[in-house]
Amino acid sequence: MPPPAYFDASVLVKRYVTEPGSTRMRMLLRRYQVLSSAVAPVELASAIHRRRLAGDVDEDEVAEVLERMATDRQNWELVAPTSLVLGRAETLVRDGTLRTLDAVHVASALTFQTDTGHRVPFVTADARQREAAARANLEVVWVG
Repeated sequence: MPPPAYFDASVLVKRYVTEPGSTRMRMLLRRYQVLSSAVAPVELASAIHRRRLAGDVDEDEVAEVLERMATDRQNWELVAPTSLVLGRAETLVRDGTLRTLDAVHVASALTFQTDTGHRVPFVTADARQREAAARANLEVVWVG
């Protein structure tokens, strides 16, 4: 089994919708096991439905993507939004540059590292989140 890497929602969506960075994302999925926050599946479903409303994907594609996501999820390790994770996220948003769910992702990766003693790459396609993860001393893998 490959080692884990933390994948945030901005990059996980590239697994299901072809966009810049999708090829790199697929390469990373062959190299790493998916670790993410338990909120990621909700974020992904929201992103896919927003793409449908924008006309980027049709109803049949939405159903197919949601089915693939459900299958993939069985192999993901998801970090629960515990009070420790949320407390860390609250600390991360204090400088005013990080959005709520982005802070939850960074805090989830930090908590996983603390709990397991293993550093994991933090894979993102979100510039603000990339900067916050780097400030938190996470090893950032940028998928732009």
